[in-house]
Amino acid sequence: MLILGVESSCDETGLALYETREPGSSLRDDPLGGLLAHAVHSQVAMHEAYGGVVPELASRDHLRRLVPLCREVLARAGRALGDLGAVAYTEGPGLAGALLAGAAYARGLAHALGIPAIGIHHLEGHLLSPLLSSRAPAFPFVALLVSGGHTQLMRVREVQ
Repeated sequence: MLILGVESSCDETGLALYETREPGSSLRDDPLGGLLAHAVHSQVAMHEAYGGVVPELASRDHLRRLVPLCREVLARAGRALGDLGAVAYTEGPGLAGALLAGAAYARGLAHALGIPAIGIHHLEGHLLSPLLSSRAPAFPFVALLVSGGHTQLMRVREVQ
């Protein structure tokens, strides 16, 4: 299944295209799937003049960046919107308006394509991202999660 991921929790707009497969099939020597393409736009320069993130500016910038970044990742992967099987998006925590921009885009796109929209908890996404690595950690593992105002040291036993 081809999944488009949308991240807009704060001051970066990120989209990624990930393909999952049944065990036994292959893509780039990865039997369980792989990252096909990704693109990120950082808002750091825009917010620098204010000494920190301005939530309203962040939200508006996400709205401007989502469609071009989506086109970019699809083009890089040689895929089309019709190839998508699901759209995943950051649900929270994060800046409310920034999250709303990404969720509205993801859910609207999924609805238009007749595919599932899947909300992903922001911190769980960070916590489990090492599992996408070619050298994924084995369970259980210890993770240091540092994101915005959230800092946690966790023992990860399994995915539920």
